[in-house]
Order: sequence, then C-alpha cells, then structure tokens
Amino acid sequence: MNEDSIRYLNPALSAEERADDLLRRMSLEEKMGQIVGYLPIKDSLEQLENDNPQGVGEVSMLFAGMSGDKDVVVEKVTRIQKKIMELSEHHIPALFHMETLTGAMIPGATSFPSGIGQGSTWNPQLHKKMAVIASRQARAVGASHAFAPVLDISRDSRFGRQGEAYGEDPALASAMATAYVSGLQNDGELNEGVLACAKHFVGYHAAQGGIHAASTSIPPRLLREIYAKPFQAAITNANMKSIMNTYSSIDGEAVAGSSSMLTDLLRGEMGFDGLTVSDYTSILEQHTRLKVSASKTEAGERSLRAGMDVELPSKECYNDELMMRIKNGIVEMEVLDRAVRNVLIAKFELGLFENPFAKSKEEIELIYTDRNNERIGLEMARQSLILMKNNGVLPLKRAKQKIAVIGHHASSTRSLFGGYSFATLAENMLGTGNTMAGVDFEEISNLSLDEFGAGRDHFTYPGSQVKVELSAVEGQMKKYYPGVNNLLEQIMLACPEAEVTYSYGYAYAGSDASKHEEALAVAAKADLVVLTLGGKHGWGMSATTGEGVDSTSIQLPECQESFIKKLADLNKPTVAVHFDGRPISSDMTDQHIDAIIEAWNPGQYGAIAITDVLFGDYNPAGRLPVSVAYNAGQIPIFYNHDNGSSYNVGTSSDLNGYVDCPREPRYYFGHGLSYTTFAYSNLRISQAEYEPNEQLRVYVDITNTGEVFGEEVVQLYIRDSYASMVRPVKELAGFVRVPLGPMEKKTIAFTMELSQFAFLDADMKWKIESGEMGVMVGASSQDVRASGNFSIASDLFIDGKTRGFYAEVEVLIDKE
Repeated sequence: MNEDSIRYLNPALSAEERADDLLRRMSLEEKMGQIVGYLPIKDSLEQLENDNPQGVGEVSMLFAGMSGDKDVVVEKVTRIQKKIMELSEHHIPALFHMETLTGAMIPGATSFPSGIGQGSTWNPQLHKKMAVIASRQARAVGASHAFAPVLDISRDSRFGRQGEAYGEDPALASAMATAYVSGLQNDGELNEGVLACAKHFVGYHAAQGGIHAASTSIPPRLLREIYAKPFQAAITNANMKSIMNTYSSIDGEAVAGSSSMLTDLLRGEMGFDGLTVSDYTSILEQHTRLKVSASKTEAGERSLRAGMDVELPSKECYNDELMMRIKNGIVEMEVLDRAVRNVLIAKFELGLFENPFAKSKEEIELIYTDRNNERIGLEMARQSLILMKNNGVLPLKRAKQKIAVIGHHASSTRSLFGGYSFATLAENMLGTGNTMAGVDFEEISNLSLDEFGAGRDHFTYPGSQVKVELSAVEGQMKKYYPGVNNLLEQIMLACPEAEVTYSYGYAYAGSDASKHEEALAVAAKADLVVLTLGGKHGWGMSATTGEGVDSTSIQLPECQESFIKKLADLNKPTVAVHFDGRPISSDMTDQHIDAIIEAWNPGQYGAIAITDVLFGDYNPAGRLPVSVAYNAGQIPIFYNHDNGSSYNVGTSSDLNGYVDCPREPRYYFGHGLSYTTFAYSNLRISQAEYEPNEQLRVYVDITNTGEVFGEEVVQLYIRDSYASMVRPVKELAGFVRVPLGPMEKKTIAFTMELSQFAFLDADMKWKIESGEMGVMVGASSQDVRASGNFSIASDLFIDGKTRGFYAEVEVLIDKE
C-alpha cells in the first residue's frame, strides 16, 4: 500500500477524516499511548521508552526552566519528538505543551503582565496581540499546546492564584478570553498557531476557605451564569480547542471524573467538541486525595468514561491495567476511541504530521527578535498599571531633588514577574520548594543546587512561614533577562537629575522591623519617598501568593504596615508602588500614602512602564478587575451581587455595615484614576421598547476636560429592574478604552444583544424576560455618570450557547 492510498497521510482531507482513518489502523497499545503525557526526568529518555513503548500523546515542557538558552530547549524537544515518533507504529508525533499565561514559558520569550494585570488593561484588542506573540514564540520552538487562558472567576483574595485570573467579572473575562484564544489559535488557522487550553473548568477559584483544590459550593444556576460564562464565550466566539479541569469537587463529584461536568455540561449544554486534558495529577487525586476511587486504575476508568481525553503530566491511571480492562471488554473500546480521536484531530488540525518539529534557528531568531514583541510587551505593562490614589503628588517632576526608594521590591528584578512566568519556573529549578501541581522540580532539574547556594533548609522571614528568597535569584534574573532593570535602577535612569538613595527597609513577608530605622534615616533626608510594597507571587515556599500559597490575611505584611506608620511622622510626600498577585488592601496606605500605583507583576518591561507613570510620560488608565475588601472577613465581596445582598442588602438595621468594618469594598470594581478628568453627557438609548430578538443601542459622549492626553475606560452596566428570579444589582455589559486629547469629545456606541439579559429561570431554561431594564454608564461599578431605562416587550427562550456575552463598541469622533 503506497502513501497516496493512506488517507491519514493526506493533508487535503479534513482532520476528522484523517483521524478516523488512522484510528481504525491503530493497535490497543498505540491508542493507549495517545491518552497519556510524558514528564521528562532530567535528560534521560530511558523512562520514555520503558513507560511508553508505543509513544505518548503529550509532553510537558517544564524542562525549559533548566536552561537559559532556547536553543538547548529546541534540541531537547527535537530529540524527544523523534524518539516518540520512532516508538509509535504509525509515527504519531506528540503535542508539546507549555504554560502561556504570561507569554511562552521559555528562555528568551517575551514576558508579559500576570493574568490580573492583563485583566486590568480592559483591552481585548491589545490582549489578542499579546496572544499572537506568545503563540508564535511557543510554536517556533516546537510547542503546540498552550495552557492559557485562565478563565476562573475570582472573588476571593485569600486564594493564592487570584493573580492568574482576569478578575471577578464574567463579561470582562469573556471578552479577554475570546481575544486571547483567537490570538493563540491564529483565528482558526492552527497549522500556524497553537491549541489554546482554557482552565480550570469550572469554579476553581470559589474553593472553600480560599484554599487551593478544596471543594467548591456552587449552585447549578450560578455555575452556568457566572463561572462557566467565559468558557462558553471562548467556545462560541473563538472555537476554543482544549479545556483543562479544576482540581476541585462540586456537589460531591470530582470534576476530573465527572460525566455531568465533562460530558453533560461541557459537551452537551455548552457544545464543546475539542480536547480535554487533566490538570497535573488530578485524575490520580481521585484515589489519593478525594477518595472516590479505590485504586489508580479505578480513577483512570472513572475519568476516561467521564470524558477526560488525556492524563497529565504522565501515566499513572491510564495504565496497563486499564488497558487490560479495555482488552477484556470491561471498558468499551468506544470509550477509548472517543478520547484518542480527539487527540488525533487536534494533531491533524495543528499540522503536526507534516511539521512535527521546531522551526529553523534562523526563523526562531526572527520571531524572537521582532521589535513588535517589545512594543506590545511595554504597552501591556503600561496599560496594566492602575492609579489607585493620588492627592496631586503624581506625576513627579524631573528635577534636582532627593528621592528615597525603600523596600525589597525596588531592588528585585524578580518582583516584576508573577506566577506561571519563565522567571518563576527558573527560580524553582534552584530547589526553593514547590507546590505546583505535584511536580518535584528537583527531580526534573539538572541544576546543581550547591552551585547556586540553594536548598530547602534555609531561613524563614521572622513572623512568617515564608522562606527567605535565595540570594542567587537576582543574579539569575539578570542572566535570563539582560538589560531588564529593577525599579530602583529604572528610577535612576528616568530621573538623572535626582539624587536617588536606596534602603532595604523591610522584606515582602513577616514582621521584621530591624531595618526600619536605617530606612527612616534615608527617608528623613529626602524630598520625596517611593515605597515598594506587597508580597511575592510565584511558586514554592518563598512565595506569599501563588499555586497552593493561600492566606487568611489579604493585607500588607506587618513589616510594611508598621513602617508606613513610622514614616508618616516624617510628613514626607510618599508614593507607593504595589507588587503582588492580589490587590493592595492596607489601612496604613489609605491613611498615610499620597499616591498608590497598583503594579501587580507587570513583566519584563514593567520597570519602564512604572517610571513612565511616575514621571508623567504615560497617563495611567488601568482599572480594577476585582473588588478590594478591607479585610478577609468581608470575602467574598464582588460588585455584581444579587439584589438584597452584600453592601446592598437593604434590611432594616441601625448598623450601616459590620460592627467593625464597612460592608462596602475598600476599592470598587472598575476603579482607577487618571492625570486628567473626563465628563459624561448625552446618554441616548435608541428605542424605548425592544423585542427580545433586537439589538440594544446605547450612546454616550465622553469629553476629556483636563489639560493632558488620557484614556478613559468607559463601562456599560445593565440591570433587570424586576425579574422572576433574584438578579444582580448590576452587571457589566460592555467597555472600551477611549483615547482623548485635551478637551476632545468622542461618542461611544454600544451595541448589545438583548440575550445578555438572559438568565436561567426556575426551570433552568435560558430566558429573556419582558419588563423594564436599566442601563448605566460610568467610570467604575460605583461611579455611574449617566443612566437610562427601556423595556423588553415579550419573553423569549433561547439557546444559552449563542447568547450575548459582551457588547460590541464603536468609538465615533466628534466632528464639531
């Protein structure tokens, strides 16, 4: 039989046709290879041959953290891929997966802001450009499966992974998700893109107690209307090709093995037809942690039957015993074939059978040295920054002055990078301890811990369980990111006229005040003080936020809070720059700091972006994608709570809040300041009444009433005045960043499907309900500048898969 007659080798046929042809030719053993992953241990391929004699479906690229040289990574990818194809009877290539939350997680790739920083841009169009860069850089080195975006709705700042998510709002997450998936998947032309894998399906950030992987108590209606919405938007609007499960259980079911979640909801109700992959070790945890399976094999059978296509990171439960159950007819062959077919379709869509390897060295260099990478990286960093507070001290003048810069983060390049970045991956290879998905970084790393002065037995910060950051980390960051300055270095470059003095002052964790007096002495001699505040977002025991790094406190560490109180006695103009995976919440900063910049972890161009904001070269326009509580006792707190709940509870009481705290947030969802001011006027709704299948058009004029150029994030909110089910007090429906020169006016036109008002009724059917509706336009969820009403004339039941997720926006230039 010649190749021309072998249908699966014919690239002119559809991926489905090729997969069907190959599937019928495969042995049971070769099929089983396709539903497991491979996690390379050091440099040996012996494990691969022994454990996976018929090849594997996927390969983890965490080994990229072992080297600062992408050429070495490419060589290893090529070597592993060749071996896998040799092992497979039909020479089936593997998917190579890597994290792409902050860009491709590989040396030399562009590193962008953390997920919550991306959400703070409120700019899907820019976000898509970031995704294109991440996709091109990943695919160039042989990666084809991108683990991003993170579509968890995050309402709990105790939860260590809040910094990975877009925020608390499903409409914002839906718009950002659609853009990111479209960029990763090259608008559907996957042979030049990567497979986007959204995570963590579903409700992961709603874990009890804010604890990683704990059970989630989410009612079915809330699960679909809020937590599943961004996944649905990415499936419907961007044809998202892959999904990863949550570690959690919902209503007593482990999602990793839940047919109701992975098949009935995801594939049935939501129409997903792509590839499902397990979060690392989550299938095994049904046996070891959740105790719903008496053995590894039982856990594997449960997940395979439920609709989980691939076990990651390596073969534990989709094992030889499960293969024998299939061979003996205990598990139907059709169950295995369904999973294998999904794997094969993905590989054919990606063109892996024709191009299984990385690009040439010359092509890779062109992609990695593209000047557009820096331009988009810097713009993402700038747009992620939020001016939280400003009494007029910002922007700073470039003048001959004495500036005191204080705090750990100022002299730390590592502070620019958040969790799931290459910086955190490389740091963990130093052996600093790990909580990431059950992976032991010492086991997979070739690095000598002695060489880096590392090891697990080092000191903790006083008053904290957090281990002291290794002295090798800063040098490592300078090695991997040459030319990237920390904030202190960048301030010196940005204002050479100033005399800049640095003092460490305090750490990012604990209560140690031993360096306070030295820092106060430096501050006393300064005209202005720049404080860097916050924690450390990453992996391992030296982080304060991150995967498995949760906290009961959402405030600054005591060493920082107490220093601010002491500094206040000096009465110096003070600016705070906050770095972390959770938002700043601090009584001392509210009372004593003149200006606050929420920087999150802005990536490799973050120091430039921050100094641009500090000295007025860039007017900040980032907006909060989460509500910020005063303390953890208010959690969960979010703006789109139900009528009669939260800080709009409306019950009769002599108290307007808690006994010891306001009910309202410290900072509202959508909040952010500017160096200019904006006026809203002339709100128009195109009709007084609509049929439910019509489009709503809302217009509003925005004018820059200040003296400098700026961007306003115009936010459209909606509400159902009276409904048959309890509905939110308001919901974000659309938004846009509008650039405006001094005294310039533009008209914003929102167009939205009335199905954005749809909800699940008492019978769990998606319904657009008749009645009066409200629209509100403003600068935050609380700062409403204009509002109006209209009515929907009749009821209409709809398909929830095709409902509206966010409004389309057009910016019209005023020509008067």
